[in-house]
This record gives sequence, C-alpha cells and structure tokens, in this order.
Amino acid sequence: MSTCDLSLPILKTRHTARIVIIGSGPAGVAAATRLLEQGFQNVRILEAENRIGGRINTIPFGDNVVDLGAQWCHGETGNVVYEKVKDLNVVERTGDIDSSVKFIRSNKQLLSEELTKTLMPLAEDSMPDESEEFEGSLGDYVTNKFWQAVGKLPNVDRKIATELFDQFKKSECSYEGSDTLFEVSGKGDYEDCKGDMLVHWRDNGYKTFLRLLMNSKQDQPEDLGVLNGHVELNKRISQINWEGAGELRLRCWNGELLTADHVICTVSLGVLKEQHASLFVPPLPAAKLRAINGLKLGTVNKFFLEYTAPPMPKDWPYFNFLWLEKDLLELRGSKRFWLESVTGFHIVMSQPRLLEGWINGEHARYMETLTEEEVLEGLEWLFRKFLPFDVPHPQRFLRTQWHSNPNFRGSYSFRTPLADELRTGPWDLEAPLVDVCGKPRLMFAGEASSKTHFSTVHGATETGWREADRLNEYYSRSTKSSQI
Repeated sequence: MSTCDLSLPILKTRHTARIVIIGSGPAGVAAATRLLEQGFQNVRILEAENRIGGRINTIPFGDNVVDLGAQWCHGETGNVVYEKVKDLNVVERTGDIDSSVKFIRSNKQLLSEELTKTLMPLAEDSMPDESEEFEGSLGDYVTNKFWQAVGKLPNVDRKIATELFDQFKKSECSYEGSDTLFEVSGKGDYEDCKGDMLVHWRDNGYKTFLRLLMNSKQDQPEDLGVLNGHVELNKRISQINWEGAGELRLRCWNGELLTADHVICTVSLGVLKEQHASLFVPPLPAAKLRAINGLKLGTVNKFFLEYTAPPMPKDWPYFNFLWLEKDLLELRGSKRFWLESVTGFHIVMSQPRLLEGWINGEHARYMETLTEEEVLEGLEWLFRKFLPFDVPHPQRFLRTQWHSNPNFRGSYSFRTPLADELRTGPWDLEAPLVDVCGKPRLMFAGEASSKTHFSTVHGATETGWREADRLNEYYSRSTKSSQI
C-alpha cells in the first residue's frame, strides 16, 4: 500500500476540519467568510489586536470617520473591492486632482502653472508602462528618462526641475511603499485595475468593505455577521509548530496551546521578517525564506489635523512642498530633518475641516519615535516655512505609527532588486506547506503574497479567497477519491 492512498476514507471533512486563520485583516476575513460559504464549520480567526481589520482601520474623527490605513479603492475594472460595492452608493470617484495640486517652494514662491504643466508631464512620463520590464531599479529608470526629457527643453531652470523631481520621487515612494525608488524592482509584475485610482468612501470608510464581506449590520459596530463566534481578539501567536504530518500546534503569548488541521497565516511581511525564526518550528523552507528576505514592507504614515473651519483657501485643496537646496541643507542639520519626507497635504474628501498629510520611508519611522506634540510643532513650522498665508492651530491632531506596532511593522509591500537577484517573489511566499499526500497544512495569505495586486486591499482579499479555495479543492478532491 502506498504512503498516500486517496482511495481510503479521509478522517476529516468540511464539517470537522479545524482551520485556524491568523490575522483578521482583509485576507483573513476573506478566507474565513469564503470557507464558511463553502461549508466549513470549524473556522477560527486569532487576532493579535483588540479590533478586526488589520491595515484597514476606520475610526471616528472630525465630522464622521477617517481611515488610518487603507483609504482608497485603487481602480475599478477587475478590482474585487470595487465590484463588491459599486452599486451600493458608498464610494465615489475622485477624478483628476492633478490639475488642482499646488507646488510651493520653501521660499513661499508658488510654482507657476506654466512651469508645472511643463515639468510634471515629464516626471509622470518617466514612469514605465505597466507591461514594461527592465533590469535594475525603478529609481535608475525614472531618473535617466526624466533628465533626458528635460535636456531636450530650452531654458528650463534645472534647480526648480530638481526640486519638483525630488518631490515627485517622494510621492511615488508613498505609492510604492518604499524608502527610495532605487530599492524598487524594475520587474513590471503589478497589474493596475483600470479606472479611477482614487475611488474614495465618502463618509463611510474602508470598514464598509469588511462589513459587506461579513454580512454584518452596518449600524451595529460590534456585529461581525457570519463571523460572530469565530473571531478571538487579543490573541497573539508566539509559535506555530508544523512539524510532522499531523495536526499543527500553536502557542499564544499567554501560554495557551491550540491545535489545528490547517493554518492560514495572514500576518504582514514585516512580522514575518522580524519573527519567522522564532515563530515557525521547524524553520521555514529556503524558498520561503528567500521571499521573506527579498521582498520588503515599507512605511507610509499619515497626519490628520482637524480645524474649527476649513483651514485652506478654496483653490488650495492639495499642496506639495519643494525644497530649495540651501533650505534643505539647513533642514538636514536641524532637529526637524524628518520633515524632508513630508510630501504634502490635502483636504480630506467629505471633511473640509480636515487636512491630511503624508510621510514615508526612514523619516516616517523616525517620526513615530517623537511625541505627538513634537510632531505637530514640526508640521506647524513647515506650514509657516512654506505657505504664504497663516494656518490656525488645529483643535485636534492625529498621526499613524504603522512601523512601531509589533503586529504590523510597516504599511505595504513591494518587490526589490534583491528579490530579482534571489529569483524569488510573491509566488514563493504564497506556496503552501503540504504533507506527502498534498494536504495543505500551513498556508500563507496577505497582500505581499499577491503576484499582481500586492500592496492593495483587493490583492489581500484575493489571496484570502485563494487559500480558502485551495482547502475547498483539497476536500472536494479527497471526497471524490474516497468514493471511488
């Protein structure tokens, strides 16, 4: 008799298989709800935080809510988030906001509309097409292409071009999640969903999507819909023992021991990087470790400032900072050096009394170590330095700290040139650990494991469904084999 004879009756079924999902972000919620739909009954989510949502975190602020994490639905066609909500009157297209962006220099000089319309298209056109692949980093590519284009124009002030291009690169880093564009791979695996890239949630917040997945009551925050009774909060895992071919053994930080037939791990790439050596027993296979080491999770943080009245002139809904070289050198020698990576601010959609700002990279991680008072003092100094009008003191201030949180250690993932050198990527992170019979025992989901939609909620959601379908297919196959 073979060691794996699928003609023998299996011991577990959809009704009896014990499935533990680690993390209740969009991947975990998508996996759990899909499994329940498919007839699995013993589904359990263990969440380290005191809330569900992961990097979706909608909180009351201002006149309604703000999203501390995922904020926009990026694209429409082929976007599973947009497909779920498009007919429910909860989202709205932002449209073209580039035409309303102000570029202000550190000497309070507003970049002219003519110069903006000359230089910005060159910066935007320096980005590769979606299907374009090239060796090296994204930073090398865009730098060469931008300056080649600038060199063909007569009478362009190269100092201003440098200021604008530096700001453009910082903004692109906030989209990529990277510290610099030079650590982003030139491999064009990401696939845009066509349509508006900044579909926003009006006054609803991204939690709306999770509640739709769970089929929960929108007016009852504590209701988890189909996941009622399946989620345990404040349940942080310290060890996953997947040794052998039998049940997996999990240890919580409070010492509690659990067992499961299948584990779907949806923790962030940042947590995997920091904890994989102690989290998994035995150690993960070499291919999995190459993916964890080669991919990277960057840091993007936000600032929210609430005022008693709209703080900006109506024609200033969105403004970005351009640093003169002498001012930048002076800044770098001061305690406010971290302000270099603040890309800009904009009025929050559906909340005209709020300003939202962005910071990314190494300076974002440093900002997290400062007190809230120090951060606000720095931002108000920045406003005074750049803006040709006064901005009042806010009545309320909030900043995010995604890297400091041990349950996240960052914001979202990207592919690096190192990953290319190691010949690894999300596909290795996705690969399940199976027994000799092909039974998936330890599986991985989350945005970093998405081949084409990494760094997004729709990518994370797709990976949760992917792993649920993997289990469903296994039990469908096994059941058919036992009936032969």
